[in-house]
Amino acid sequence: MLTTSTKYAIKAVLFLALHSDENDKLMVKDFFEAINVPKEYLAKILQELSKKGVVSSSRGPKGGFYLSSKNKKLPLISIVEAIEGRHRLQSCVLSINECDNDNPCVLHDLVGNAKTIFLKNFEETTVERLIESIKEGKVL
Repeated sequence: MLTTSTKYAIKAVLFLALHSDENDKLMVKDFFEAINVPKEYLAKILQELSKKGVVSSSRGPKGGFYLSSKNKKLPLISIVEAIEGRHRLQSCVLSINECDNDNPCVLHDLVGNAKTIFLKNFEETTVERLIESIKEGKVL
């Protein structure tokens, strides 16, 4: 359901939320290996997330990427929207353009409720909430 880019983006955001702040920024080289994402790919993802306001960044000798308290309050859907757009989560699982509620594909009714619940969870769950889960013992 999520593209590789979005999965990488979620991992990067969560890592930044755990290990950075306004006073302790991270460069791509500091953590790409820790989250198992190719360095250049991570740099591109973080630039896009920064441009869309999902992560914060600053230039200069003490520059890098970080999550502000405002960034941590964003819902997960903001990461998806920044990388691939909301339409990706709402599109047909068989990639049939004509598929919708009025003209459903053969799998539409089987996955429709699951997609609705998945989307709702991403809209309601914040980065901050996932960080709490990680601190309680869930794996990143």
